[in-house]
Amino acid sequence: MMSDRIEKRYRVEGMDCASCAAKIDTAVRRVSGVEDVSVSVTSGTMTVRHDGSSDLAAIEKKVIGLGYGLRPFATTDAPRPSGQGAEHAHGPDCGHDHGHSHARDHAHDDHDHDHHDHAHDHAHDSQSAPAEIEGLHGHDHAPMSGPWWQSRKGRLTILSGAALVIAYIVGHLVPSIAPYAFIAAMLVGLIPIARRAIMAALSGTPFSIEMLMTIAAVGAVIIHAGEEAATVVFLFLVGELLEGVAAGKARASIQSLTTLVPKSALLEEGGATREVPAETLAVGSTILVRPGDRISADGIILSGESAIDEAPVTGESTPVRKGEGDVVFAGTVNGDAALRVKVTAAAADNTIARVVRLVEEAQEKKAPTERFIDRFSRYYTPGVVAVAALVAILPPLVIGGAWDEWIYKGLAILLIGCPCALVISTPAAIAASLSSGARRGLLLKGGAVLETLGKINAVALDKTGTLTEGKPVVTDILSFGKPEAEVLTYAAALETGSSHPLALAILGRAARDAIAIPQATDAKALGGKGVTATVTGQPVFLGSPKAAAERAALSDEQQARITKLNDEGKTVSVLVVGDQLAGAIAMRDEPRDDAKSGLKALTDAGVRIVMLTGDNARTANAIGKELGIEVRAELMPEDKQRIVGELQKSGLKVAKVGDGINDAPALAAADVGIAMGGGTDVALETADAAILHGRVSDVAAMIALSKRTMRNIGENISIALGLKAVFLVTTIAGITGLWPAILADTGATVLVTINALRLLRPVSSQA
Repeated sequence: MMSDRIEKRYRVEGMDCASCAAKIDTAVRRVSGVEDVSVSVTSGTMTVRHDGSSDLAAIEKKVIGLGYGLRPFATTDAPRPSGQGAEHAHGPDCGHDHGHSHARDHAHDDHDHDHHDHAHDHAHDSQSAPAEIEGLHGHDHAPMSGPWWQSRKGRLTILSGAALVIAYIVGHLVPSIAPYAFIAAMLVGLIPIARRAIMAALSGTPFSIEMLMTIAAVGAVIIHAGEEAATVVFLFLVGELLEGVAAGKARASIQSLTTLVPKSALLEEGGATREVPAETLAVGSTILVRPGDRISADGIILSGESAIDEAPVTGESTPVRKGEGDVVFAGTVNGDAALRVKVTAAAADNTIARVVRLVEEAQEKKAPTERFIDRFSRYYTPGVVAVAALVAILPPLVIGGAWDEWIYKGLAILLIGCPCALVISTPAAIAASLSSGARRGLLLKGGAVLETLGKINAVALDKTGTLTEGKPVVTDILSFGKPEAEVLTYAAALETGSSHPLALAILGRAARDAIAIPQATDAKALGGKGVTATVTGQPVFLGSPKAAAERAALSDEQQARITKLNDEGKTVSVLVVGDQLAGAIAMRDEPRDDAKSGLKALTDAGVRIVMLTGDNARTANAIGKELGIEVRAELMPEDKQRIVGELQKSGLKVAKVGDGINDAPALAAADVGIAMGGGTDVALETADAAILHGRVSDVAAMIALSKRTMRNIGENISIALGLKAVFLVTTIAGITGLWPAILADTGATVLVTINALRLLRPVSSQA
């Protein structure tokens, strides 16, 4: 029987580097009942999973004692069976039901459309603004919100710098007390640092940067280098401050999405509208969105048609025309007409809130490279301490070197050896990439997924709803006996009121062409044949070519034109008015606008592409020929899974792109499963990664982002280790001393963070 475990999430303030996270992790794991701890520097969060017996107050006290602010998310702790942690287990039986429902039996030519009624339930913990715990911010690690000089860390740095300037002035005016002035200046900054070092040591982290800093400063005073000790303490505080500013910028990049949602909304009730806070909107309520207003909730348009500027959320530069029945997202901007929108998600569960939550959770999942660096640093820091001790002791004992000189060098090596820059090199880059991707609607569930994407060399894509729009459109109107406009008019009259996909295609084309649709009477569906009605006093029939031929003979030329359209994967419905052939309408689920360019970007990157679809071979091959890709058609879900396995056995790293429901087995089998399509529920919950906004080109953008990230991580590791190696050599050679040593640490950390922040640039530029 699986034991229940409880998950508690906290916001941690002032956690600016990897050593901070390591200290918190080590301290919290030592609390009885804690099963797992996940700490993310970049999102500033901590997730504690415990068996219910843990003393949460003790956990909070430990973190606060280390010098950090702590605020619990306002969530209800929900027990979950052990084994169901943050990682999402995918399998062939993901439990997604999908079906195909058409409102009425509509006998056009056989045509397979993968339309799904998505019934996907979600239970999200609402994460509202956390309440403050009293008295948490009496330490150096205060929140880095607002100007840096108003933070506790900023004030301490300014105070330490002022004390150092005063010490220099006093030392110049009264040289005899100069050593004591510098010791006093040093203590201004060192006392808070030493306090944190002691708390970390008591919590299980003896080799913290604060401890190394404290030993180096005290040692410098002992060998009469008080002036340098005070300078080093000040530079250390400056470095920490810069780390805080950089980390805050990285953290704010994804949180800034939440500011896109307006604070108020116009709620329709009882025929009147009133302004209410957006966070109070309930699912099912109706809101009015005026031209130029930002949409305040996810929803479906009930009435109105307007151009929606989705750039703030999707990065799409061209406004998207949307009308009745279309989905809109919170944070997007209404263009030129008023819209009535039915709310489909509460404020805590709208697309933006869920994207922010998903990215924060993803940042807590470590990539293989990050896990390796973490393991390496556990041995690296004690190793550096041992080397520093040997440098300080061996030369005086073995070759008679001067004790002061070699102790000084040993202390400098202590500072050089801090692993902060090395440990932050990977998570900083991954966090920036996750944030950058999320702003374009590219969601990746953790660093491991991001790392694997860069190795993908084969992509298998579903057809309907992935390579194509997922709904048929009218592609051709043939005139046999009546003008094209009349053919469309009669067909639209017959289809009025139908919700069949092909009927909607005809009605959509009629609306686009501004056709005035006459009324039809005595409408009847003829099973297996088509539909008939009386329009403007004449009997009218629309149906399959075979059924139409029973009413009016098709010439060889007309039959040839229909056959040609069928060979292109199009469904053809023939119109008969009275006893005369009037014309025909061809429909097909067309490729997405960017399908060709998106697939070209993949092939240019050396990626093999294959279409896997359950659609009929004729239609699939027509689309495949148009797009220029390999096609495997008429597949069951298990066939797609088998083909993914065959590609993997041939040595390929495979990504499977689908709608996240009927492709679940193949998504689970692939090295990376990417959900794509209209349903944000599916896109957010089902696969390893998700493309929210349905662009085929985003698959290539995702892979390009991964490759750019891995290059950035390589650069970061080179910066971190390279600077340390240079300063190690120059310190032993006697060229550099204590203050350049601290720059080697804090400077490298800041450089690595700034380099990682370059990944926040738009994904489109990251080819």
